[in-house]
Amino acid sequence: MKFDQKQANRLTPAALAVGLLIVSISAPAFAQQTETKTDPSSVVTVTGVRAALEQSLKQKRSADSVVEVVTAEDIGKMPDKNVADAIQRLPGVNIQSSAGGEGGFGENDRVSLRGTSPSLQQTLFNGHAISTGDWFVLNQVGGSVGRSSSFSLLPSELVGSIVVHKSATADLVEGGVSGVINVITRRPLDFRKQLTVEASVQATRNDLADKTKPQLSAMVNWKNDAGTAGMLVQAFSEKTAVRRDGQEVLGYTNIEATSAAAKANPSLAGVRVPTFIGASLFEQVKKREGGAFDFEIRPTKELTLDLNGFYSKLDAPHQNTNWLAAPGASINRDGQLVRNPVIQNGTMVSAAFDKNSGEVDNIYRPNAGGKSWYADFNFRYRATKDFTISGKAGRTHGVGYDRDDVYYQNNIDAGGMNYALNGLSPAAVAFPGGVTNKPGSTAWSGGGESQSVDKEKYFQLDGELRLSQGIWDSVKFGVRGTDHNRTAEHPLEVRPGPLGQTSPGPIWGGQMYPSDFAHAIGGNLSSNYFKYDGAALGAWGAIPGNRLMDPVRRHNWTDEFRLQEKTSAVYAMANLAGDSWSGNFGVRAIHTKQSTLVNQAGGANPITGSDWGPYSQTQFERTYNDYLPSANIKYDVNQDLVVRAAIARTMARPDYSALGGSVSLNDDALSGQGGNAKLDPIRSNNFEVSAEWYFAPKSSITAGLFYMDLKSIVSQGTSTGTYFNTKQNKQTVYQITSPFNTSGKNKGVELSYQQPLFGNFGTLINYTYADGKLDDGGELINSSKNTYNLTGYYEDARLSARLAYNYRSTYKAGVDRGASQHVKGMGNLAASLNYKINEQLTVTFDALNLNNATIKMFAETKEQPRAFYSNGRTFYLGLRGKL
Repeated sequence: MKFDQKQANRLTPAALAVGLLIVSISAPAFAQQTETKTDPSSVVTVTGVRAALEQSLKQKRSADSVVEVVTAEDIGKMPDKNVADAIQRLPGVNIQSSAGGEGGFGENDRVSLRGTSPSLQQTLFNGHAISTGDWFVLNQVGGSVGRSSSFSLLPSELVGSIVVHKSATADLVEGGVSGVINVITRRPLDFRKQLTVEASVQATRNDLADKTKPQLSAMVNWKNDAGTAGMLVQAFSEKTAVRRDGQEVLGYTNIEATSAAAKANPSLAGVRVPTFIGASLFEQVKKREGGAFDFEIRPTKELTLDLNGFYSKLDAPHQNTNWLAAPGASINRDGQLVRNPVIQNGTMVSAAFDKNSGEVDNIYRPNAGGKSWYADFNFRYRATKDFTISGKAGRTHGVGYDRDDVYYQNNIDAGGMNYALNGLSPAAVAFPGGVTNKPGSTAWSGGGESQSVDKEKYFQLDGELRLSQGIWDSVKFGVRGTDHNRTAEHPLEVRPGPLGQTSPGPIWGGQMYPSDFAHAIGGNLSSNYFKYDGAALGAWGAIPGNRLMDPVRRHNWTDEFRLQEKTSAVYAMANLAGDSWSGNFGVRAIHTKQSTLVNQAGGANPITGSDWGPYSQTQFERTYNDYLPSANIKYDVNQDLVVRAAIARTMARPDYSALGGSVSLNDDALSGQGGNAKLDPIRSNNFEVSAEWYFAPKSSITAGLFYMDLKSIVSQGTSTGTYFNTKQNKQTVYQITSPFNTSGKNKGVELSYQQPLFGNFGTLINYTYADGKLDDGGELINSSKNTYNLTGYYEDARLSARLAYNYRSTYKAGVDRGASQHVKGMGNLAASLNYKINEQLTVTFDALNLNNATIKMFAETKEQPRAFYSNGRTFYLGLRGKL
């Protein structure tokens, strides 16, 4: 076979590493690597399911605070496919596939602890913050710019272990009310062998998208003979096909008393009616690429220097088509009368209309994505046999963006519309006499550009003095400073240009919805809907005159804000130890200086030219101090039984959009979201006790009680406000959702059991009960009362298999378009199978969402559905190798 140099030049570093690895398999086998350390924050790599579980138990048992640990079975092979999946198997941990209420897109993306919001936990990488970026536009600007990290940019290939700190210690970075998740990467000098090469190649297939895509990863680690210098390099390239079928109810609105329908039938005044009911088809092929490096030297026994970095880019182009029936607009906007209305609990659950006010939203986002990177320098110096100094400094940067967005809207020409809500089953929607199998006339067009930028510079210096005097084991103390900046930018939101309403629409090539659209969510929804090709939408949007692209007129300042937080912290902590007990106590003091720049309508000398009206930029400045005492104690009742207790004051800062102050509007749904620059941080007094019984090797039964007294939790409320509607070209009343401080409680129980059973089988089971609510009786965001995990595994010398089921009960995800978004309780089944061919090669198979669960969402009651989504099953087949 002739070698093609051009093809070789196109190979990625990961592909070259995979090829080198396979070619080298004929070399003599190397011994299998195992690393162990006792520090619960150390990086540990172990092989085999049982060994991984045993190592996790050892780290949990030896820690002085309450922690849970997940260790990597092999590089790129966590106990589940991705990091978030792995964490969810721990007691008290919940995951979700979205940052807010957008329903999720197949990949688990956010992590929350003990029935609280993802923003109330702090995610760290090797003890420092990491900036990430959301690729989905609704999480970049407006009211959904959160503080939680997106795991979609953090592949599992980077991870050595994950430590979930459930109780606070003074040396732990503040920012987590419910806990801290510390993702720990591998270090070059931790490897046993001088040269280690590991790689994997996988094919991933989603059965709904019906597409197969490649995923590659590789890692090379080298250290010198003396073990004093080492270099680690990793690379990854991963493609995934996504298709999401859904039905969306985009909010509820009250029937206006002045509407023709209410005048004809006064009993309809004030009744809630769906604003829109949509048949939504989301399609995407996303690609995540990047890598990491770590250079570590140990010039003397006393000094270790380390420089490491990470980069990840996610290309997430996508197309979203949504066939929208419009009951609310039919009544309040277009003055239609209602036939055969059915009212249940104040909601119009069924009705018919003689005319069709519906529309088809065609959204093409060819340049959506996100980036994340960090560069970190750290050192550790043992100045004397009893005194150690350590420190780190670095910076991190993340951005989520949506550029070249094209939005084109068709009318549904002719016919009428009727609908019938069916509670937590999809609504029946029909367009009798309407044309659905080819494009209708032009209704509207838009698109634009948005992005959210997150960046931080940090430094930290710590000292530890070992005392070894009576119960005084050591004291730790340190300082830390950060400069954090977050912006939400919406420089361009276009509208129809001078030719936009009259020129021919995008070229339609006969494309239709898939014939199996929405089969998994039930309800016999129609698939007889046309759709455009994304490239055709892009081509139409690029024609001069079709869209108004003026960056001055179409600058949507209402969505924007700029936030800066400068923090400085000091702490002191004492570690204690006795014959059968150990513990720590200390205090952390933090000074926060917050500066928020928001855009507000009007002003003495406003900025003019925007179609959203004149505005002024207002700077809000504030500073506040927090003093966070904490104490942990562990008592070894005997060699098998450990009891713990912890008490701490914790804090977390509100979401960025909650502090942003600006108001973002949806001109179709007549809703919006606003911020509050004067919000206080969330502060909580936390208490917990637990017992751990290690009754057999690799086995344990644990039980714990936790209580959080949330002094200033952030909740959301809805009010009305009048703003300029650029689509209707007039002042319009909107429902505005905005945050405020209140108080609440969160208490619960955690139970877990793990044990190898007969033969080569074993099991892990855990259950968490969390009772979270606001003091006024309102719901705590993201609080599921019941969560449990059931995992069974089998492992012998060559074969290992796992079957895992996770369930979380109903929870409130937030408020959107003036209505709550509750996610109905659901479970997910996952499986993995690994077969070791030899010491170098292993065949891997993973399957996610085997039960093809449907995400179901509802508003205030189950008679008010919000959404039904199906993402299909995802399968991974691969080959993993190592030298």
